[in-house]
Amino acid sequence: EEEYSDEEYADEEEYNDEEYVDEEEVVREITTKEIKEEDFLACVGNKEEKVNSKKVVKKKLRLKKGVKLFIYGLILLVSAGLLVFSGLKLFAWWQDNQKISKIEDEIGEMAVVEEVVDDENVEFFGEDGETSLSDYFYYIGLPLINVNFDDLLVKNSDTVGWIKVSGTNINYPVVQSADNDYYLHKAFDGTPNEAGWIFLDYRNNMENLAKNNIIYGHSRVDTTMFGTLPNIVKQSWFNNKDNHVVWLSTPTHNTLWQVFSVYIIDETSDYLQINFNDASYTAFIDMIKGRSKYDFGTSVTVNDKILSLSSCYGNTQRVVLHAKLIKKSTR
Repeated sequence: EEEYSDEEYADEEEYNDEEYVDEEEVVREITTKEIKEEDFLACVGNKEEKVNSKKVVKKKLRLKKGVKLFIYGLILLVSAGLLVFSGLKLFAWWQDNQKISKIEDEIGEMAVVEEVVDDENVEFFGEDGETSLSDYFYYIGLPLINVNFDDLLVKNSDTVGWIKVSGTNINYPVVQSADNDYYLHKAFDGTPNEAGWIFLDYRNNMENLAKNNIIYGHSRVDTTMFGTLPNIVKQSWFNNKDNHVVWLSTPTHNTLWQVFSVYIIDETSDYLQINFNDASYTAFIDMIKGRSKYDFGTSVTVNDKILSLSSCYGNTQRVVLHAKLIKKSTR
């Protein structure tokens, strides 16, 4: 058996000490190092995420602020546009009023409207069904009006008459065209004007009165045209019986009409009929009398001729007056 010397044994032991490594310690050092690196990376990552999050939030805030500014700007722009539009409309309305006022002054200088006493040419209508106590007999005693149409016809050959409604400002020449649109936007002199003018339905003929004769006009805020026609539904207007008449003068005759129905109604055309037989006319009379806001106590029969005045009342309604012919004088 081979034996080692003490010196050789010592050298081998020294050699083994140098080669020995504590594996557990190495693992701990490596693990600790990796953990520190992970913590570091995690910390860096968190910082980056926080920075990115702040950037995203700031971006969203800027975007939100931009959207708000855009909306505010859009609202301001629209409001400014509406303000300008309203201003232009108001200015146009004022201009139309000024033009109408000037035309009214011109008409006042050229037209002479006067009351006339009855003569041998006077005829009376509408007595059927009236009693001795009826206001009818009071109204037929009122004078007719007579208008000189010479200058008016020179100014506008479409002139067909003159109308005056008691208890209102309505005191105008009446025109007529080939349709019911032209004078909705034309003044008496034919110039463009949103006030329009007072006009007779194109289906009617002033020289040959129909069962129902219709005159239209805009209800103007400044009380021109049919702007005061809504007075007819006021209690104060009804209480004064002198208001219940309408005068109409034409180049060939002068007439007086007694009011028997006034009302406001949603837009409809059923009261704008012209042609009837006896049965349909009776039904028509019953319909329009039944709508009246007030009871005038006036008899209306199939033998009567009716004058209907119609105007707008707001955007979707109409204010309407119906009167029957009670007196006529040929000129």
